[in-house]
Formats: sequence, structure tokens, C-alpha cells
Amino acid sequence: MPGAGSAQDEEGTGEGVQELLCGVFDCSPDLAAQIFMRGRLRDFPVRTAIVRQGDRISTLYIIAAGRAHAIVYSLDGQIVLLHEYLSGDFFGVVSPPYSAIHDADVVAVDDVSSFLLDGSVLALLAEQHGCIGLALLRAMVDRLQQTQSRMYEHVALSAVGRVHAELLRRARQSPDLAIRPVPVVADLALQVATTRETASRAVNALERRGIIRRDADRLIVVAPHRLEELIL
Repeated sequence: MPGAGSAQDEEGTGEGVQELLCGVFDCSPDLAAQIFMRGRLRDFPVRTAIVRQGDRISTLYIIAAGRAHAIVYSLDGQIVLLHEYLSGDFFGVVSPPYSAIHDADVVAVDDVSSFLLDGSVLALLAEQHGCIGLALLRAMVDRLQQTQSRMYEHVALSAVGRVHAELLRRARQSPDLAIRPVPVVADLALQVATTRETASRAVNALERRGIIRRDADRLIVVAPHRLEELIL
């Protein structure tokens, strides 16, 4: 069963979560401490449903550690990945009326530690501290842009092209164009809405052509311009 408790009782984790909140809300340590005292920590074991599609929720969930996927199912039973949530990402209620029906299952891909903040508390804090509202707005705009980019890719690119685009996107997040850890092919396929076999063939072909190189703990894009040319 997921573990729950007040944030105040988790002193060993508290400092790390407060530091995370500083980054999430672009706020001072003092304000992060106030937010921390108003929320609670909760852990979800791997493969646990954090939120189910159709649940009525009134809480903001902030991922403190681990990874979670927001998924829906197509009419033919295929899993469709809507979002991947990593440390510092959040989902749930972020705007009035602070209670809503959730539109997807959110499942813990790893063991997840999260910080929960009631929507009514979030509303009060956002009214009192402009940085919180601005941070929520920026995050929502970024997520919308990511969603639009993925929608374009699904319409305009082949399945293999989407694999190439995702690898390049992940590599460009690191100065050395390295993806750490090495992507799991099944996760990569889910990310771009294709089959595991298609993703595996695309990655293997890139390796054979010397465009990417696999090390023990990372996948390096050796020739980013050549990879970009293959995004079709």
C-alpha cells in the first residue's frame, strides 16, 4: 500500500523536497518551507496507479523522485502515453475550481516519492505569492508546447522518424549529447506511439551507421546533424 504521512514528520526527506519546491515554484527557501508545511509526502511503489482516469481529484501532485506515466487507452486497446513525469514535474489540479475529473491514468514507472498539496491551499498561496502563479503558468505553457510538438510529429513523421526525433530531443538535453541511462526500447516505443520492434530496428540501424554509440551507462549521439536529416 502507498505510504502517506504529513510532510512535517519526514525530516530526512524534508530538506530535499524543500529544495525541489524552490525550483518548481521559483521561490525563496523561506516560502518553500511554508509550502512544505502545508502539504504532505506520499510514496507510490512501482506499477501503482497514483491517479486513475475518471477519479475526481482536488490535489496537486509534485514528483519528488522517480518517474510516472500518464496514459490512456485507444479503442483497440493500445496504450497511448500522454506525459512522462520526472522529478520536479507535477500534475493534478492547478487552476479553479480546484476539483476536477482526471483525464488519464497516472502510473508509477519506478518507485515514486511525491509531494501533495490541496488545491484550495495552492489557490491561497498563489494569491499571496505571485511567483507561484507564474511558475504554474510557465509549466502549463511548456507542457502545451510539448504536446503540440508531439501532435505534429504524430501527423507529419513516420514511426521511425519519431524515434529519431525523440532520441535527438533527449540527447540535446545534455551538453555532451548523451542520454543517461540508456533508453529502454519499450519505453522509447511508448513515448513515440510505435511498436517495440520498430523502435528496436531504428536504434540498431543508427548504431550500425555510427550515428549513435552505446556505452555501459549512456547512449551518445555521435552525429546529431545526420540524425536530424533522418527525421522524416
